[in-house]
Amino acid sequence: MRATVRTSDTGLMEPEVGVGPWPGGPEQWPDDPRLDPDLLADGDRRNVADQYRYWRLEAIVADLDVRRHPLHVAIENWGRDFNIGSVVRTANAFNVARVHIIGRRRWNRRGAMVTDRYLHVEHWDDVAAFSDWCAEAGLPLLGVDNVPGSVPIEGRALPAECAMLFGEESQGLTADARQASAAILHISQFGSTRSINAGAAAAIAMHAWVVQHASIPDTRPRV
Repeated sequence: MRATVRTSDTGLMEPEVGVGPWPGGPEQWPDDPRLDPDLLADGDRRNVADQYRYWRLEAIVADLDVRRHPLHVAIENWGRDFNIGSVVRTANAFNVARVHIIGRRRWNRRGAMVTDRYLHVEHWDDVAAFSDWCAEAGLPLLGVDNVPGSVPIEGRALPAECAMLFGEESQGLTADARQASAAILHISQFGSTRSINAGAAAAIAMHAWVVQHASIPDTRPRV
């Protein structure tokens, strides 16, 4: 892959996102059905990991499906919560099994930065339907909210296969969601505000699961 640069407004050379066209004409392209001819011809500027450069969308999803983590992430969406996009983007980063949106089917996808294309997103009419599905699938349902009776997520052993449920930014988990949860966890805080952003809370909770259960490769960069 070729490194490319562009000239910024300040006149400095900066690296561009992604890679340019594959060197040479079509006769020199790799013979790999996973690769997209349009991306090979025009370059791949998508926000994807390097190993997926020039890959077709379907090929990337198929590869992710082989190694998805058995963690499901759900979020209540009764008022078109703008944090859903952020949750989806983080869920993609941690390659969760599926994202579940409970309530309104419409949500602002801008924050997802097109990462929803690489995930399986499922919609549920209400908490009861989702909770029944979790029970049938044998997935413990863990609510995440700093409500009375919740316990710290830090140091708690999380099930390898489970579903984490997050509430809206404004009201947190609904009463139905709290009742359906096998346990309610909270993220310990030490400042003056009562709560942290719902998207940030979801990222912290997912990472807590990753620390306990994911196989961390030595070759991937850590941020």
